[in-house]
Amino acid sequence: MASSFERYQKRRLISSYFSVVISIALVLFLLGLLGMLVLNTKKVADHFKEKIVLTVYFKDAAKEVEIKQLEKSLALAEYTKSSTFVSKDAAAEAHSQEIGENFMDFLGYNPLQNSIDVYLKADYVSAVQVKEISDELSVKDFVEEVTYDQPLITLLNDNIKRISLWALIISGVFTCIAVLLINSSIRLSVYAKRFTIKTMQMVGATKRFIRRPFVWKSVRLGMLGAFLALIGMATVLYYLDISFPELTLLDDTLLLGLLFLGVFIIGVVITWVSTFFATQRFLNLRTDELYY
Repeated sequence: MASSFERYQKRRLISSYFSVVISIALVLFLLGLLGMLVLNTKKVADHFKEKIVLTVYFKDAAKEVEIKQLEKSLALAEYTKSSTFVSKDAAAEAHSQEIGENFMDFLGYNPLQNSIDVYLKADYVSAVQVKEISDELSVKDFVEEVTYDQPLITLLNDNIKRISLWALIISGVFTCIAVLLINSSIRLSVYAKRFTIKTMQMVGATKRFIRRPFVWKSVRLGMLGAFLALIGMATVLYYLDISFPELTLLDDTLLLGLLFLGVFIIGVVITWVSTFFATQRFLNLRTDELYY
């Protein structure tokens, strides 16, 4: 009879530990994913910014040497990510493929112009800076015009600021939720042993002596939960890097290392603090108060 009861208690204990570990792992996993999102917000934003093109169109009278000089100058400019010269013939061929027919057969000539497509570095993609670059290039005698999508740049920057702000707010809220959920799981685990705590106290054990095994057990559970969360984060990060290699998510090894370390430390610290205060609460209760 006693053996059956002991097995039942052991199963309950294992089930309690398992639920605590899973709760910690899931919460830390979601918190880690949110951390990865926050860390890569700028990288994702920069990726889209650098897709915006500024096109420099040349006059028909522009000399080849002038075009070559400007092409070299743009390639060396601090604001240039990359630049590509597009001849009027190449532009006409591309346009014909887009519309499905050769428009020059109707016109009898090629109305397009030689041009250079300039892709800017993300730090220079703002309405003010792109306009300054455009004005600087437009004053050249052999340049016909400089075009870019100004409304798109403004919209993109506004949305990036909005998304970054909400990402920080959500991160803060989710961190608080994570702390509360892990704390609740730990408190329930300690609550199941409240009579054991009081019994040890009644036979003369000090609070520190009683608290120590509970704290260390919870810390080990927190470490295990954090380890499972890190495995999940690494798996998601690996598949995201395969799916979106252009984002180079694995390049910032230092930031990723700090994020993983931070998630692990959060798991340990929260479980330690939660267990400390949970056991302290039951140590301070009277025996008759344990039933409520």
